[in-house]
Amino acid sequence: MSAAPLVAAQDYPLLNLFWTMLWLFLWILWIFLLVRIILDIFRSDDLGGWGKAGWVIFIVILPFLGVLVYLIARGSGMQKRDVRDARRADQEMRGYIREVAATPGAPTTAEELTKLATLRDQGVLTQAEFDAQKAKLLA
Repeated sequence: MSAAPLVAAQDYPLLNLFWTMLWLFLWILWIFLLVRIILDIFRSDDLGGWGKAGWVIFIVILPFLGVLVYLIARGSGMQKRDVRDARRADQEMRGYIREVAATPGAPTTAEELTKLATLRDQGVLTQAEFDAQKAKLLA
């Protein structure tokens, strides 16, 4: 028995494959753009409920025209909202890292100075030793 030749490629030329891939890419890009715009509509602070509903209806009823008009009318606002949200997320992340990275058991400078003053008052440390340790803590 001989192996049957692969004939599937004969019915679908290479150029058709490229066109199919192009249309698939454009379709995915279109879906991404629609989702991106709808998310921007719902997270926008300057639009009320009726404004959000109007934009969504416009984009659903007339998608190509609605997306084009939205990008022209509110495109720069999309970028500003993205930058604002990214800055806010960065500040929250930095605050969280500072909070988590802080060592809760480590004594503060004020606590250390209080201990040194107590030792000086008890006569364990001389005034010169106290001043040296205080300078080292405050440096």
